[in-house]
Amino acid sequence: MDRKERPYLFYDTTTALCGTCLRTIQAHVIFRDDHVYMDKWCPVHGEERVLLSDDITYYKQCREVYIKKPEMPFYFNTKMEFGCPYDCGLCPDHMQHSCLSIIDINEECNLECPVCYAESGPKKQNHKTLEAVRRMLDVVVRNEKEPDVLQVSGGEPTLHPQFFEILDEIKTRPIRHVMINTNGIRLAKDMAFVERLATYKQGLEIYLQFDSLRDDRLKVLRGAELAKIREQALANLNRLNISTTLVMMVKKGLNDDEIGPVIQHALGYACVRGVTIQPIQQAGRVEDYSFAKHKLTISEIRRKIAEQSSVFSLEDVIPVPCNPDNLAMAYALKLDNDVMPLSGLVDPAILLEASKNTIVFESQPGLKEHIFKTFSTNLDAAGQANCLSELMCCLPKIQHVNLSYENVFRVLIVNFMDADTMDIRALKKSCIHFATEEKMIPFEAYNLFYRSAEQRQKLGQIREEVMAFYQRRK
Repeated sequence: MDRKERPYLFYDTTTALCGTCLRTIQAHVIFRDDHVYMDKWCPVHGEERVLLSDDITYYKQCREVYIKKPEMPFYFNTKMEFGCPYDCGLCPDHMQHSCLSIIDINEECNLECPVCYAESGPKKQNHKTLEAVRRMLDVVVRNEKEPDVLQVSGGEPTLHPQFFEILDEIKTRPIRHVMINTNGIRLAKDMAFVERLATYKQGLEIYLQFDSLRDDRLKVLRGAELAKIREQALANLNRLNISTTLVMMVKKGLNDDEIGPVIQHALGYACVRGVTIQPIQQAGRVEDYSFAKHKLTISEIRRKIAEQSSVFSLEDVIPVPCNPDNLAMAYALKLDNDVMPLSGLVDPAILLEASKNTIVFESQPGLKEHIFKTFSTNLDAAGQANCLSELMCCLPKIQHVNLSYENVFRVLIVNFMDADTMDIRALKKSCIHFATEEKMIPFEAYNLFYRSAEQRQKLGQIREEVMAFYQRRK
């Protein structure tokens, strides 16, 4: 008698979260119908199947090819006691230092976006004191020594009454590159503010919300018609050549057909260094909406970039080695009137001709190191330009080109896991971390367990249950 076969291929076992109770549970990663799913089972809330990728080959490349040895922080903030993700952070079980550190300096915002994971708004007038900001900065420096990238966020950080004093505090510390996460309203309406900001532009970059070119879509995501505001902000930044990244929050079926147009739009501004694409994370105010079915996977976004962009092909968008599960990147060079994809200049066979854990570039001595450096998120602006210059020496198509950060154009896909998609194995490799006044916490864990008093209370209950469980087993 023939045995029955399961209708899928089992790939791996991992630890996940129950999307309802947030307890850690066992999960299986399976391949079925050319898709990758995570099958979860909670003894209280039952079974749950979550889509991780619609491209099995790409998913396996993330897990088996584009990986590197973890780089540790210089300091661990907490001890291992309850298990991941209940010990954040960073505890010795975490596998990656902070490529990007974030400080929230306020809760006030001049928008009340439906997709705000921080639940900021005009009614929240809270601003961190300068002393509290100093403590957060000291935590970042303690963990990283010389932090590569610090993002100043909120709320709307440009509304902080001591905004420029905070920038001055940052300048007194060995932080290489600073990003300002902003909705652009003040940058559009207050040219004097932008001109003062320009005096800090060495090592500074604006992280500008830019979800759509259309007001009807911005109304859905941001609750306001902002197309003209965003264009004016971009024009002001371009006038003073302040480095800028456009940040696109994407919702399936709403604005995912604009990925290519936004990339093309960005290329029309000399100040723009790239586009960051973020699928919606179900956290904060987003939990009040049924957005789970509208969340795009990295593999879907990667394909849309290739389909909609005249610059990048599918092979140009590759996993970022420090956190390949949740980050993908494509680099291009802007030279005169030409835009050339950097990853397309490297023979894909060289990138993919690898053993289980190491990329091997046998025909191009030194190329492995440059590729890993170039496609890492933990480089400051000067470091990125230098790596690009060094990489060009290894490639036959371009010789003796003097490059600066203004020649860099990158597209970065940043996927923040939520309760539904959380893979604890991938969380341990998170390299984007929030700084509190005491410690660093991975972005996804912070939004699920640590941001609000209600979340911290829930976390306390889970910790008590974990401890009681193991005490009973003694």
